[in-house]
Amino acid sequence: VEGDVIVNAQEALAQNRAVRLDYGVSNSEAWQVGLACGGRISVLVQPVDAQHFSPALLHQILDERRARRGVTVRTRLDDGGSEAVAEAVTGAQAGDGLYINSYDPPLRVAIVGAVHIAQALVPLVEAMGYAPFVIDPRGAFASGRFHGLDVSPLWPDEALQAWKPDSRSAVITLTHDPKLDDPALSTALASPAFYIAALGSRKTHGARLERLKAQGFDDEQLARIHGPAGLSIGAKTPAEIAVSIAAQMTAALRMGES
Repeated sequence: VEGDVIVNAQEALAQNRAVRLDYGVSNSEAWQVGLACGGRISVLVQPVDAQHFSPALLHQILDERRARRGVTVRTRLDDGGSEAVAEAVTGAQAGDGLYINSYDPPLRVAIVGAVHIAQALVPLVEAMGYAPFVIDPRGAFASGRFHGLDVSPLWPDEALQAWKPDSRSAVITLTHDPKLDDPALSTALASPAFYIAALGSRKTHGARLERLKAQGFDDEQLARIHGPAGLSIGAKTPAEIAVSIAAQMTAALRMGES
């Protein structure tokens, strides 16, 4: 339907008005614009101006996202005017004639260990919309492996405490070294990170859980760690393992939202 939306958007800009476009398989126009796969779709076209979607609102959303906070926007469908609301509004509260959209804080992922899997994982998560943060105090591992991305030389617990994982953050440890992975996992478990994972065999992960349990973490807390990291897809190469981790992280995010 993109072509039809563009035509209507140009008309909306010329007339300085908002317009709602509805397409469905029962509508003969749907076939003309290419919606032949079934279902229905509604598109709201709004000019960016004081009357509709204001520049101030756009800047507010960008500022809040930079501060890792979300913004809920309520739009009146009758005139296309949008405004930020102080608290999240559910669909039931919205009622007829209103559209509620949440602009969530950006997704972030901390990767402990500048290893080959990290080299494959970084561009993958970037394509998925995450901001990656690679940590490795071992200079020989970190040097020159990531284009345009600085590797934190701090110890993982120090780096993560400064990074401050939130509910839109994931933490993945890849070093197989308890001196690096365990402090990172301890810091992650004390945070609301939505996904925590550690690379290693089941035997390695069992020993890891025993060490963390000795630090005071209980079974419920330790169950948050996905170990071995990644979905079981028979992955062998660094790229395949990166895909399995990214897929498991996506499942944790999306299934947690539902």
